[in-house]
Amino acid sequence: MNNPFQDQLLKAGLVTKHQVQKAKQDKNREKKQKHSKKEIIVDEARLKAQQAAEEKTNRDRELNKKKDEQARQKAISIEINQLIMNNCLERDESCEIIYNFEHNKKVKRIYINAEMKQQIMQGVLGIARIEGRYELVPKAIAEKIQKRNERRVVIFNEDQHVLNENDPYSKYQIPDDLVW
Repeated sequence: MNNPFQDQLLKAGLVTKHQVQKAKQDKNREKKQKHSKKEIIVDEARLKAQQAAEEKTNRDRELNKKKDEQARQKAISIEINQLIMNNCLERDESCEIIYNFEHNKKVKRIYINAEMKQQIMQGVLGIARIEGRYELVPKAIAEKIQKRNERRVVIFNEDQHVLNENDPYSKYQIPDDLVW
């Protein structure tokens, strides 16, 4: 089927048959080019959508990792709190000695008795932090807490006496009953 306008132009003699065929070929080429441009645009849009989906899945994966890590840390913290609460030594009115120690570059204090003080110095007891306060725990519990989170054990003597050869006072022993 020919275009009626083209037929009229042919009958009038204004155009030749060759010119009409060339016009049809040009028109077909334009259609093909438009169709291929649409495919390219569709492909680009599809690629952008895929990239956005991949970025979203990566972001979601990272958020899930963070949430899992937070949940794991919370579970460890709860476990440490249970260890401290179940195994802490009771301190009562007989605990009149103030024991000073350093935590986070601040001097903190805890009230203990003479027996507890001796056990702390020997490394039998350790001091652990729970909810802003400090409690005395046995050596085995302090080791377990230290494995899970070393920041929760404030003091735990493991007899780490490292002698420095250049220290002029290395020959003198520091007394265990020194109170500062």
